[in-house]
Amino acid sequence: MTSPISVLFEDAQILVVNKPAGLLSVPSGRGDEPTLVEVLRKQGLSAQPVHRLDRDVSGAIICARDDATRTALEDQFRERELKKTYWARALGVLRQSNGELKYPLQEERGQVRVSAMGKPSLTRYRTLCVFEGVSELEIDLVTGRYNQIRVHFAHAGHPLIGERKYARGKDDPFRFQRVALHAWRVAFTHPHTRAVVDVEAPMPNDLLALRERVAAR
Repeated sequence: MTSPISVLFEDAQILVVNKPAGLLSVPSGRGDEPTLVEVLRKQGLSAQPVHRLDRDVSGAIICARDDATRTALEDQFRERELKKTYWARALGVLRQSNGELKYPLQEERGQVRVSAMGKPSLTRYRTLCVFEGVSELEIDLVTGRYNQIRVHFAHAGHPLIGERKYARGKDDPFRFQRVALHAWRVAFTHPHTRAVVDVEAPMPNDLLALRERVAAR
């Protein structure tokens, strides 16, 4: 990782950064790959992520600089008081332009599947625009299950562009190198000041280029 990670918000207790795709949020336990914490430390920033994004997903991550702040923010996650909004591009056109996906999810050995025995999961989405065979979406992640957005849309028959793990045999005509998913906004109540912190993460260059490719078809 050569480029510095962009800081979106910073004060004495909290750091919100724009994680690039390809970087682990936390150690995987399977190797010596760099993580967000290590890269931030090299930039002179000490903080621990309060949540995570998949390796191939870019966007805003909230980090805490002390244990009390981290605990308070984790409580907001559990109570669903923290708002996370994503941008995505999915293959096909969804039957409803705005709607909810409620498939229960069960995690097994690093894989997630839809199962009646799984945990309740809720993803809300809005279609921003439709091109030939592609939908641009804004997604509110209500529950935060592992790989939730990716599994929900793949199960609905509309895998995200670049999806390989859950694509269910659907071919990606764009041959995109990672999943087209970006955490573009987080909003939460600051545990100490009680002010609302609302932060947006700029779209990375690869997703901007993908948008141009899709529009030019």
